[in-house]
Amino acid sequence: MEWFIYFIAIFGGLVAGIINTLSGFGSAITLTILSEMMGLPGNLANGSNRIGVVAQGLSGSFSFYQNGKLKIKKHGLLIFCCFTGAMLGVWVALNVSNEQFRTVFKYLMIAVFFVLLIRPKRWLNPPDAHARLNPWLAIPMFLALGFYGGFIQMGMGVFFLLITVLIGKFNIIEANAVKGFTVLLYSIVVLAIFHNRGLVDWKAGGIIAIGQLMGGYFAANFASKFPKADIWAYRMLVIIVILAILQLFGVFAFIIG
Repeated sequence: MEWFIYFIAIFGGLVAGIINTLSGFGSAITLTILSEMMGLPGNLANGSNRIGVVAQGLSGSFSFYQNGKLKIKKHGLLIFCCFTGAMLGVWVALNVSNEQFRTVFKYLMIAVFFVLLIRPKRWLNPPDAHARLNPWLAIPMFLALGFYGGFIQMGMGVFFLLITVLIGKFNIIEANAVKGFTVLLYSIVVLAIFHNRGLVDWKAGGIIAIGQLMGGYFAANFASKFPKADIWAYRMLVIIVILAILQLFGVFAFIIG
């Protein structure tokens, strides 16, 4: 493998770690590097990508917790429900094809885009120590969200923020902290499952994970300390959703082709 591919992999991981910590869809970068530049087949790239997801989750969660933004005890029920749903989703994903859902997903992202733009101030809730979802609403909602994350994963971060910020009235930074920790928990199990099936290239995934480890920590530290981090997190979320829509509908491929 050429030296510059290592550089691109680490830099791409850094960018993906930042994006995933503040919004989502960073895996679009890492999966492209793993499959197109490192030559891994799709299923092996998918499994190897989980190394970086775990790495950024560890560093990001540590930084959020260190700065008082991650309150595990407060959101224990939410985290448990999401983790449980993810385990069910992973089991289904290993036995059922999800290709048909990807067609629906493209149009779902358009709906998400309009939700982001309608009354954007809803995304800038001030921190509220008492912000909690009604358990009767939270349990089925986060079981379903976790199931989606375990089954598809793509866009999980965006949907997590939609629910916690718009319905739960969380501050977007606190929502990102809970999201990162929740994804970390089930990603550890998912990584173990992929490894057990021989679908993890630890060298390729580990190289990208170096960048994601740094990106996750940097983004969480920035979000925790910068006064207007919530505004930038919202702006990044909008940009990422727009780019995702363009990619899903093949606009980039059309321009390049």
